[in-house]
Amino acid sequence: MVYYFESTAVNPPAFIYVGKDKVENEDLIKFGWEEDVWVCRSTRRFCAHVYLRMKPGEAWSSIPEALLEDCAQLTKANSIEGNKKDNVTVVYTPWSNLMKNASMATGQVSFYDPKMTKKILVSVRQNAIINRLNKTRLERFPDLRSEKEDDLKRKRKAERLAREEKKAQERQEKKEREEKRWQKDHAYDELMNADEIAASSNQDRDADFLDDFM
Repeated sequence: MVYYFESTAVNPPAFIYVGKDKVENEDLIKFGWEEDVWVCRSTRRFCAHVYLRMKPGEAWSSIPEALLEDCAQLTKANSIEGNKKDNVTVVYTPWSNLMKNASMATGQVSFYDPKMTKKILVSVRQNAIINRLNKTRLERFPDLRSEKEDDLKRKRKAERLAREEKKAQERQEKKEREEKRWQKDHAYDELMNADEIAASSNQDRDADFLDDFM
């Protein structure tokens, strides 16, 4: 089971989800999305794994303070040990920075780059925050693998359409450049057409045409 929450600490609301236990944590580690931020009290297996789904263009390193507080409070409240303590340190990092290998226990993770992590201190449990978030809680049994595959398909399609649009724009720009170049190269063509040349030629003029200048 996975718990889903909506944080109204920001507008529009942010999407947060939490694994019920270490089994769900294992699947969340495996099938997280690129835009997810992992939040936890520690990298050990006995810790609630909280995920914040960032919006396109948002940076994990500049999460709004109020939203980060919501994530940290959820992490504390869903940690058996951490919920009983004050001054709990919570760490967060992009999902892509999570490292998992066969030697680790279920639900346990490490980091590819420990420097690509940030910490926040949760001094005490804020029941007002937890109660607000719990009012939005939904419980689901998602097919995380299928959801991720569908997401990747949508992203690949969007990337393909973006590439095609870029190519079409480049073709249009090339066409416009060629048209401007042609116009520049043939700017005087009309002045030198056959009628204009004939009109300015002395060959077919009357023999006395020079009398006009006398």
